[in-house]
Amino acid sequence: MTLPATSLLCVRDLVVQYAARGRRAGITAVRGVSLDIAPASILAVVGESGCGKTSLARAILRLLPVSSGRILLDGQDLTALNPRRLRAARREIQAVFQDPMASLSPRRTVRQTLIEPLQHFRLCRGSERERRVAEALEVVGLEPGLSSRYPHQLSGGQRQRVALARALVSEPDLIVADEPVSSLDASARAKIIDLIRDLRDRLGVAFLIVSHDLSIVQRLADSVLVLYRGRLVEAGPAPAVFGNPAHP
Repeated sequence: MTLPATSLLCVRDLVVQYAARGRRAGITAVRGVSLDIAPASILAVVGESGCGKTSLARAILRLLPVSSGRILLDGQDLTALNPRRLRAARREIQAVFQDPMASLSPRRTVRQTLIEPLQHFRLCRGSERERRVAEALEVVGLEPGLSSRYPHQLSGGQRQRVALARALVSEPDLIVADEPVSSLDASARAKIIDLIRDLRDRLGVAFLIVSHDLSIVQRLADSVLVLYRGRLVEAGPAPAVFGNPAHP
């Protein structure tokens, strides 16, 4: 399978199953889902709780095993890579999780958190690392002085900005964000939504957003994919999906 000319990420016929005691076939969470994400675009995956949204996102990140199907990122099939090549490919696809207090290490300062991806991918050294950390903080609207603080010393909105900075510091093409604003208050939520759109426009990074909040998706997404019981039931530009929905 070749990657469509307009796609950064191309997922085809993805199936994700979980083993279940007493069930030979297990539980199928994602049933043959296909999707495409263009560079510098925002695709939102929506659906009720238990419909397979997070399983789909984690499978794309290769945090869950894939039962069948293919995941092509910039022409490279992530399902076919050995561990060494998958590790290198992960520089291009990063994650932001729902609760930054849980996803950020309480033992690491902001600076240590942002340096870790640079060390992991062996991207730069010394003063260049410090420059990249400072730039990442600036891009997400945080003061450089916050780099010495720990997560518990930050507000919820600041923590989620640090999580975005950690994802951005390796300069990925795609960020997968699972409910990135659901743990924030209304004011912080609005600011993070604006920040994500700004990052898309300024840096050209694409986002795959998982959410159950349709009001957020309507403000944020260029296109929408609707899951129901693990199946894709509707997809299209956000104005079309919200203006004339085809599924209950």
